[in-house]
Amino acid sequence: MSFAVIQTGGKQYKVSASEIIKVERLNLEEGKTVEFKNVLFLNDKENTEIGNPNIQGAKVEATILKNIKNRTILVFKKRRRKNSRKKYGHRQPISLIRITKIFSKNGKLISEAAPQKKLTKELLKGEKAREEQIIKAKKTRSEEKQKIKKMIQKNEDKEKKVTDNIEKKSIKKKPLTTKKK
Repeated sequence: MSFAVIQTGGKQYKVSASEIIKVERLNLEEGKTVEFKNVLFLNDKENTEIGNPNIQGAKVEATILKNIKNRTILVFKKRRRKNSRKKYGHRQPISLIRITKIFSKNGKLISEAAPQKKLTKELLKGEKAREEQIIKAKKTRSEEKQKIKKMIQKNEDKEKKVTDNIEKKSIKKKPLTTKKK
């Protein structure tokens, strides 16, 4: 199986034909093809090429499937003993790409992707399903909070009734006459 190591977005990825990977956001529209010329390593069934630092003339072609945001990462900062806290989330913009062709340094085609199947739709459905799960979890949390508030209100009402009854009983037990000295 042939593969290549490419560099994009300050990161290195080991890729092979027809593979779908997440990379840093590329400023191109969905469906466009991208050429990665920063190929660091090529491995074919017969030989291996190592770049110094790149392999001149080698390239990897890919198609952009979707420009989306990655999962939320929570960032929590705290300064101890200062009562200072800050919490916020971050969603890194990413691009889903499908590797279509890998070329060697002399322009020879090393590997090519098979025709595209429903794999991308399944992958995107997985992303949508994850987002739907997050939305459902938020709804269930809000419903649980409402149930807890109702329970607390009921307990407060019961406590109020009990204190009212105690006050009424204490009023009834007061003697009608005062003691003489």
